[in-house]
Amino acid sequence: MSDPVSPSLKDLPKVALDLKSELEGFNHGCMKKAATAEKNVLPSAEDVAAEKTQQTLIQGIEEFDPAKLKHTETQEKYHLPDKDAIQEEKGKQQLISGIENFDPAKLKHAETLEKNPLPTKEAIDAEKVAA
Repeated sequence: MSDPVSPSLKDLPKVALDLKSELEGFNHGCMKKAATAEKNVLPSAEDVAAEKTQQTLIQGIEEFDPAKLKHTETQEKYHLPDKDAIQEEKGKQQLISGIENFDPAKLKHAETLEKNPLPTKEAIDAEKVAA
């Protein structure tokens, strides 16, 4: 690098006299105190390492050569149910279909016969006397 050359007096910008006198008479004590806060926070070492890892990964993907891949045959295996499972499922479907489509109008009327009648009052009294 070369040494910076100081500009000559004739190359410096010209300042108006009233501004020049105002600048020379400026009192720094009149300025307000202000706290400065750093707004440009530098990334941490972990952030830099994560970004470097991500860039390496992206670069590896961009430079990937598909010619290096080996050819492979895909074998598709279908596990079909056996005959017994199919018959069982058909039976369940027919049963459900029969219940859903049941027509109560096809039922025949039947008379109910009571085969275990309750004893009469006389039979109860007779048992009490015998006991």
